[in-house]
Amino acid sequence: MDRAGDQRGVAGFDGGPLLLGVRHHGPGSARAVQAALEEARPGVVLIEGPPEADALIPLAADPDMRPPVALLAHAVDEPGRSAFWPMAEFSPEWVAVRWALAHDVPARFIDLPAAHTLAWGTADTPASASGEEELGSGPAGPGQREATGAVFSDVRGDPLAALAAAAGHDDPERWWEDVVEHRGAGDGDALAPFTALEEAMAALRETGEEDERDLVREAHMRLQVRAARREFDQRVAVVCGAWHVPALRRRAAVAADRALLRGLPRTKVDTTWVPWTHRRLSRAGGYGAGIESPGWYGHLFAAVDRPVERWLTKVAGLLRAEDRIVSPAHVIEAARLAETLAVLRGRPLPGLGETTDAVRAVMCDGSDVPLALVHDRLVVGDVLGAVPERAPAVPLQRDLARLQRRLRLAPQAAERELELDLRKETDAGRSRLLHRLRLLGVGWGEPAASRGSMGTFRETWRLRWEPELSVRVAEAGVWGTTVLTAATARAEADAVTARELAEVTALAERCLLAELPDALPPVMRILADRAALDTDVGHLAQALPALVRSLRYGDVRGTGTRALSEVAAGLAERVFVGLPAACAALDADAADEMRSHVDAVHGAVGLLADVGTGADAHGDLRSRWRTVLRILSGRDAVPGVVRGRAVRLLLDDGELAPAAAARLMGLALSRGTPPQDAAAWIEGFVGGGSGGGMLLLHDERLLALVDAWLTGVPAESFRDVLPLLRRTFSAYESGVRRGLGELVRRGPEARGRVTTAGAGIPGFAAGLDTGRADAVLPVVRLLLGRYEAGEDGAGRADAGHGRGSRGDAGEDRAGRGDAAGCGEAGAAARGGGAQGGARRMGEAAVCAAGVGTGTERGRGGRAGPGAGEDDLVGVDACRPG
Repeated sequence: MDRAGDQRGVAGFDGGPLLLGVRHHGPGSARAVQAALEEARPGVVLIEGPPEADALIPLAADPDMRPPVALLAHAVDEPGRSAFWPMAEFSPEWVAVRWALAHDVPARFIDLPAAHTLAWGTADTPASASGEEELGSGPAGPGQREATGAVFSDVRGDPLAALAAAAGHDDPERWWEDVVEHRGAGDGDALAPFTALEEAMAALRETGEEDERDLVREAHMRLQVRAARREFDQRVAVVCGAWHVPALRRRAAVAADRALLRGLPRTKVDTTWVPWTHRRLSRAGGYGAGIESPGWYGHLFAAVDRPVERWLTKVAGLLRAEDRIVSPAHVIEAARLAETLAVLRGRPLPGLGETTDAVRAVMCDGSDVPLALVHDRLVVGDVLGAVPERAPAVPLQRDLARLQRRLRLAPQAAERELELDLRKETDAGRSRLLHRLRLLGVGWGEPAASRGSMGTFRETWRLRWEPELSVRVAEAGVWGTTVLTAATARAEADAVTARELAEVTALAERCLLAELPDALPPVMRILADRAALDTDVGHLAQALPALVRSLRYGDVRGTGTRALSEVAAGLAERVFVGLPAACAALDADAADEMRSHVDAVHGAVGLLADVGTGADAHGDLRSRWRTVLRILSGRDAVPGVVRGRAVRLLLDDGELAPAAAARLMGLALSRGTPPQDAAAWIEGFVGGGSGGGMLLLHDERLLALVDAWLTGVPAESFRDVLPLLRRTFSAYESGVRRGLGELVRRGPEARGRVTTAGAGIPGFAAGLDTGRADAVLPVVRLLLGRYEAGEDGAGRADAGHGRGSRGDAGEDRAGRGDAAGCGEAGAAARGGGAQGGARRMGEAAVCAAGVGTGTERGRGGRAGPGAGEDDLVGVDACRPG
């Protein structure tokens, strides 16, 4: 039987085009299209898509083509103005293309040309045509919204929701699954789903206003369908969004359709295939015509039988890979529960909702935490498509692909961390590539904090390939044909257009990281010129750290940085001269910003003095910078937050004695200082996450000064300083705050008796207590696994039990009368409750940690009549039984 005879046997054949209205990215629609094409056997397949991509259709049959992929169209003169037409394995358009190629049937795209679509976006909506919204300019269908339309009615924006509401359902996705995805093509009639959907769309279109862009697109589609019918004797099949089917069925004059297309703006475009991902196919990824669960839909399309059981098996495999206990019995029970839920909810088959509820109850113990992992890895998924090498691409894209292969750095949709050792050639090459791409605006990788090492020879990157990066690569193609030349040209152009000095210094740092030797000289010339003309100390201080970091990177990467060192030293000198005057008469916000500049310059000066050698040495910078800090710490016109930070930096560097720091703090916290200024000084001295809490914890003389000042703040001023103090102390770790609170709770008298006895360092005793140190040695040996010669297993056990050498000459070494740590704690407790200070608590803690079961053999200490609660806590830790 010939093909015409076959066509006459198809139900509903009337000699017109075979209009197959679909939901884009719907597996049910894809299966229905496959069945309809197999039954109708058309002579040509017309598909909603940009006609400029007709030449790319044969690439869909290439073995290296792996969906999800997308057709990319971009303006030649402005690559950033682009549009995508994504297709997944379960997309009806992809199924139609593959069917046509497999049966040697011509396939063509018939939507409005991208030349008009992109130019139209320029004329009407310049903001949307270059951003995320333009991703929706490709196909959209029931339940989805295209980004190209300016205004949508409720029906046009979401016809699927309107149909679901008419059927009495409040969940459009669930309704669509029940009526389409979970049902077959019909009882012997492959066209039945399309007939029903066309009728529904025709009824919906009668209730809403027509969109201008829809009318233009549909006019072009009708013209293309007419041309195909004239060209081919056999039947014409059209695969398009179901919303457009009534318009394509409607009879319209050719002249009227051509009139709608007359005068449309036009631009020159290029098209190609690019990889896509399931994550970008989802609505959450920003694609206007996306779906909520691409991974689930892909599974429904691929699973020919028992989809629920196969899905639950995937979920079990994922959870087992994450070390959760999931057995085959869990899968069986989850499948039963999903089936039961479907029956109770009146659904033909368990959908995603039923399987998700079953997984939560059976495999996740009711927790949503592992369920979030299932949603991320399976329901959405990180599937990344692939396109063949012979697909059209800009030269820069081809050079990037060559570098990716050479460096064994393949793009992946899933986010991953990459640790690089710059001493290895391959890792150094990867680092150069990633830094050059960042400079070009291709954010494939983002630097992350290294967990294993803080050395400059290590880098950590967080990588994730997104489909939009293909557009960024096409945009960067205007700078050069290779990654190296493009990054060099882009760096030079950015240096010329930079507005702030800090931008130029950051660019110089990036040039060193990317190893762009041809770009660094012009960037340095511009940097020197800008630095000579810029008189803002804040700008200079902000620019200095990036330059000094660049010197360190240059040492690691073997890049010449002499010119950079000279510019950095010159910037430092100008900061030294201008900083004291710039710190005068600042308001609170400006003072906080200046404090951050002081911190940055302090760190930069230390690095600059360390990296310079020989003729590049800048060792005298430290001494001059310390002179500037002394000036800042003593000027009353400088804000308190800056003065306090200067004192702290000098103290940390050992240039200021603790007694001198205490004197300056006492002056700053005297009664003559306004409470707000005193609080600002404290913020500068111990705030900002600079370890100030530990300083107060170990130097109780400074803590006593802060305590005395705070208790003396008048009630009317306390509310004003409270927010600043709360910000200062809230930055401390919980252990530090707890320790400070304990010291403050004891009061100044207890602190004074504990910390000021003798002439030693404030907060510490006058000398070492060797007896207490000897008592801890056995415990330390046990922890380190080091034992003295002749010490047997019993001796080691005694060490673990906390037996010490304390006691009179007549006592044996076992120390049964008083265990070393416990006896000391008890003796201190008997001295009175007021003497149970921080050291006794520390001894009790050591006793509790190291004594173990040895407390059952020692008597421990007994609290005297004057012992306080804290002393009892320490003693109880060592009390037997």
